[in-house]
Order: sequence, then structure tokens, then C-alpha cells
Amino acid sequence: MAIEIPKYSVLESSNSFELRAYAPLILAEVQVEGHLDDASSQGFRLIAAYIFGKNQANDKISMTAPVTIESKSADSGQKIAMTAPVTIQAGNSKDEVSTKKLWTVSFVMPSEYTLATLPKPLDPKVLIKELPAEKKAVISFSGFYSEDKVTEKTKALQDWIKEKNWQSIGEPQFARYNPPWTLPFLRRNEVLIQVRD
Repeated sequence: MAIEIPKYSVLESSNSFELRAYAPLILAEVQVEGHLDDASSQGFRLIAAYIFGKNQANDKISMTAPVTIESKSADSGQKIAMTAPVTIQAGNSKDEVSTKKLWTVSFVMPSEYTLATLPKPLDPKVLIKELPAEKKAVISFSGFYSEDKVTEKTKALQDWIKEKNWQSIGEPQFARYNPPWTLPFLRRNEVLIQVRD
């Protein structure tokens, strides 16, 4: 079964690195609090309900990939260094993992929709927003992931960005494209950082 992913063109590539130009996107997103796994599940369920028909048109919307989670401190509202989809661990220390966090879980909407044609959510927690076109530096990898592996890949991507003399914009994102039952060697994982070249 083919699942739509965000449209992009590759501007430059080197080994597992790419510079991509992404087309504008529409996202459905929710904010949830708690530990990553619980927040991931809760956010996923809220947006899944919306795309499976809990909207004003009672329409089903096709699933896309990846699903992303962006972490923010619930106390300060400041961004935390890592963004992630679904089940990645965030934080730089064991103490940070136990800190109460606010998470933004988002799904990319299928490209057939515009803001005007996308069904309105019935749940007020589900928000719709549009992102402009942007460039992102990306490193891809397969297999299982861990916080250490994502940190290692993020560092490698940041080094590549510095080598290219690009400017990072915002925080790194971790994207997971496959469901949990996908065999490790078939999994697609990425770390993405928006850049200005």
C-alpha cells in the first residue's frame, strides 16, 4: 500500500545526506502533555480520529508519512533540542526525560487538499496550519533507532551543514516513516534540519 510523503526535490546529495527543497505543506496538529510514549499515542489517536472521519464533512482522509512530534518545555514554552515522530526518546539527560513536557504531534495532509477544501476538525484540539516551501538538510538511515543513534545522526548532519556553510534554522526533527511492525532493514528514518544556503 503506497502512502503519500511530502513532495520535495533533491538539490544536492552526498552519501546518506541530501539537501531538499520541500513544497508547501498543510499539517493537522495537536498539543499533548506527558512523557513521549504516552503523548505520542494520545496525539496519534486524536489526529487519527480526525482523518478517519471525525470532521465536519465526515470524510476519511488518506494517511501520509511521516508523523512528527516536536517537543517543548511545558513550563517555559521554549523549544527542546530534538523533534520526533511517535516513539523517539527526547532530552539530553535522564533528569530531562522525567520533566513534564508539551508535545506537538502532526500529520501532513494529502497534497490534494487546500486549506479551503480540507474538512474542518470536530475536536477543537486538532488545529490545521500551512507551512511555506522550505529547504532542509537530511540524513537518512535504516534499522532500529535509539536516542543515542538519533543524537549521532544529528551531529553528523550538523557537521555536514557546517561543511557546506549553510545556516541552520530551527531545531532538528526526527522522522519515522514506517509502522512499528516493519522489519528493521526496511525502515526509513531521517533527521531533518531546515537550512538557509
